[in-house]
Formats: sequence, structure tokens, C-alpha cells
Amino acid sequence: MAEPAPLLRAAGGVLHREGLVALVHRPRYNDWSLPKGKLEAGEDDLAAALREVLEETGHRGAVERDLGTIEYPVERHGMLQRKVVRYFAMRDKGGAFAPHREVDELRWLPRDEARVLLTYDRDRTVLDRW
Repeated sequence: MAEPAPLLRAAGGVLHREGLVALVHRPRYNDWSLPKGKLEAGEDDLAAALREVLEETGHRGAVERDLGTIEYPVERHGMLQRKVVRYFAMRDKGGAFAPHREVDELRWLPRDEARVLLTYDRDRTVLDRW
């Protein structure tokens, strides 16, 4: 029997300001999502969430509360793996977005418009917790 694939851990945030939430467009997947990414070695969920939000949006976040986790299957290197993503509500502390390889667009939208634009139901679930 083959060993189970390791769990993929990631973290991200619902970054908001003045009633608007930040969504990112990832050209690699042609999707709209909440900013998130995989944990680096030795990094905890909170540190990863803050780093990923800054890297993807150019904005610093101030964590307000834990929004819990979501879990879903992903295919990686021909193997099906479980991915667990922990999210935090974050107030925008300022910054400036610059398009880059991973994220080519950032939009600040009211919650209802963000729900429509989000590609994945799992992101809508997280947004509803905010």
C-alpha cells in the first residue's frame, strides 16, 4: 500500500477596507480568489497568511480574527492530495499593488460583488464567515 500524500498547508486572508474586500486574479489559473499561499518551512499559519497577503496584494494586513479553515482535494505531481487553508480577517494597513507573475490584478469590491466574482464556492464560504 502506498504512503498517503502529505497534507498541503496554506494560509490567507480576507483583506478589507471601508467595507470592500480584496480579490486577486491569478493568470496561471485564470481565477479570482482570496489571497493565500502555501506555508514555508518553519512558518505558522498566521505568519504565512500575513506574508501571502502582502506578496499577492502589496498591502499589509492587521489580523482581526481567525476565520477557520477550508479543506479540498488538489492534484499535484500526478497525486491527489488534501489541501487545508486557514484564513484570517485582516484590516488593510496600506500598501500599493503592482502586477506580477502570480497575481496580475487586484480588485476592491463590496461583499456581494466579491461573492459573484469569486471563482470557487470554497472562497465564498470563507467570505461568508467575515
